[in-house]
Amino acid sequence: MRTDRALSLIAVAALAACDGGGPDASAAGLSWEAVADSTQRVALLTGFDGPESVLYDPVQDIWFVSVFNGPSGERDGNGYVARVRAEDGATEVLRFAVGTDEHPFHAGRGMALQGDTLWVADAQGIHGFHRESGEQLLFVDMRALEPGFLNDIDVGPDGSVYVTDTGASAIYRARPGEPEVAAEGEELGNPNGILWDPERGAFWIAPWSGGSDLRLWDPETGELTRPYTTTPAERMDGAVLWGGHLLVASQADSAIHAVSEARTGVYLRALGRPADLGLDTRRGRLAIPVVALNQVEIWQLPAGGAD
Repeated sequence: MRTDRALSLIAVAALAACDGGGPDASAAGLSWEAVADSTQRVALLTGFDGPESVLYDPVQDIWFVSVFNGPSGERDGNGYVARVRAEDGATEVLRFAVGTDEHPFHAGRGMALQGDTLWVADAQGIHGFHRESGEQLLFVDMRALEPGFLNDIDVGPDGSVYVTDTGASAIYRARPGEPEVAAEGEELGNPNGILWDPERGAFWIAPWSGGSDLRLWDPETGELTRPYTTTPAERMDGAVLWGGHLLVASQADSAIHAVSEARTGVYLRALGRPADLGLDTRRGRLAIPVVALNQVEIWQLPAGGAD
């Protein structure tokens, strides 16, 4: 297997120095009470051309990084998924998953794991790659639904893959057979991020527009609620759950907002506009891709949370 050292030696050393094998390994001393300034990040992963989404694989202890590699709307077949070691940030394979001649991979976007399948959205549908080999296993073509901008994805309790369409303000459901519209309308707020919350039995929806209220959406009943009266800034992107908080990226203020029953506020300031977040559940680290800067920031979170 070819190894591409995309991370600087300084960043690799920083990751290794704070890697104590658990969420208490941080030397930065971050807490939920204080806004951390950007000097407290652990490392920067570089060498990507427009990283849009990061996903942690706890079985292999690696990051998957989904990359545009060109304009986000182009059907140019240039997209790819990189494979990066979570322990030290070294890129094992830059172009780990790339699609096929029959089903090329256009501008990689949100990702989700389901068994041995790594699902990745692109401009025309969702690709299923083998999580260990990168081989493309299948492709779900969504062009018949006339999507606006396919974006983030997650797997629901029924085993279906749900995909947000930020451009058309819709959510699609991909089951065996043809994909279908699961929800649509202005009340979704042009959904960007989507994240299943097993405790609430619903998906968190991070809207791009239509107000800054986070939505909870039940895929069985179709019920859509807004559980928090105070929510992050507009133009939300990816979201993860950690330590009793929902961490949400906002491209309006280039910040990560921590949302819980107790508080809502800016927690981290990214170097640029953050996209679809990743979470290393083994070490309690947050990955923040910044498309425009071609890099992924790595932060150590406070102790708490579970796999």
